[in-house]
Amino acid sequence: MPAARYRGRHAVALENAQLRVTVLREGGHVAELLDKATGVDPLWTPPWPTIEPSSYDPARHPEYGGNVESPLLAGIMGHNLCLDLFGGPSEAEAACGMVVHGEASTAVFEISEGDGGAPLSLTMRAEFPLAAIGFERRLELHGAWVRFRETVLSRAATDRPIGWTQHVTLGPPFLQPGGTQVQVTATRSKTFETDFGSASDLAPGAEFDWPWAPVKSPAKTGPPRDLRVFHAAAAAGGYTAHLMDPAREHASFTAFSPGHRVAIGYIWRRTDFPWLGMWAENRSRLQPPWNGETVTWGLEFGVSPFPESRQAMSERGALFGVPTCRWLPARGRLEAEYWATVGPAAQLPPPPSPSFPSSLAWPAGPAWP
Repeated sequence: MPAARYRGRHAVALENAQLRVTVLREGGHVAELLDKATGVDPLWTPPWPTIEPSSYDPARHPEYGGNVESPLLAGIMGHNLCLDLFGGPSEAEAACGMVVHGEASTAVFEISEGDGGAPLSLTMRAEFPLAAIGFERRLELHGAWVRFRETVLSRAATDRPIGWTQHVTLGPPFLQPGGTQVQVTATRSKTFETDFGSASDLAPGAEFDWPWAPVKSPAKTGPPRDLRVFHAAAAAGGYTAHLMDPAREHASFTAFSPGHRVAIGYIWRRTDFPWLGMWAENRSRLQPPWNGETVTWGLEFGVSPFPESRQAMSERGALFGVPTCRWLPARGRLEAEYWATVGPAAQLPPPPSPSFPSSLAWPAGPAWP
């Protein structure tokens, strides 16, 4: 495909009259999901300059923190794929070169274009040698919607549990503390099981019903926090895990920015990705590269509720009676499909369904104020 640059990175763009989708060759991130009518891209661009993962050197790039997360943070942008980890590597894995959230976010992707017909499309492929996995993602434009189809191929001769999460992160100017709202097809929920930093006001390890999360309080009587609105505090952070409604065939989230009158939405088969994690960061992390400047909201749907090590994920087994990982068969394959859209709101458009069953229905959302 024709070479392009996006914020100094090697990239490829796919666009029609309504959307422009930009993906990065290194890391495979969906860096931009731009609504052309408003000029708004809801996805997060870090406040620090990013570089190609292949050029990262801890000795030359101390500004990214100098830890096992640094290779990821050096190149992160927008919607990144977590495979075959959702969380950090073990000490032994890190010694072998594994990074936080797995190799996907630091791999070099081969990107090819479609045949030029409808729908417009591109295909991304990469090998993850440490995990012994081959990966393919196909993107197609259908009007105001992007269709994603992913295939995970095992190169190993053993069955094994894997993490597989779509780490969608929103950022300014779309993201507005105290203003941006989200709707999620969630039911049972749980806060992060240990203290998620001094800026988190949520009670650790608490189970609750969406969206009312228990908060820390000396008397444990503080009012719960409504997770549907991004935190307004000057310094705030936190993580919560949410089970997608088992009564629905499809799961989804929509986020709305009142300042821009724009919404972004993702929809997927609940059986593919039964969990959604919500990670909020509002200028609470002071260490590099965050430097107290970062505002981002992660809406991370996948096969696991919490970012954690492979051993912890495997030993957890289930939460609320639902598995917390996916098994990849020896020399086998797994497939998943999901859709994304962005556009002017009061209400998102209904998704097209050339592949989803005819029963697909976008959840009846609020009439955004």
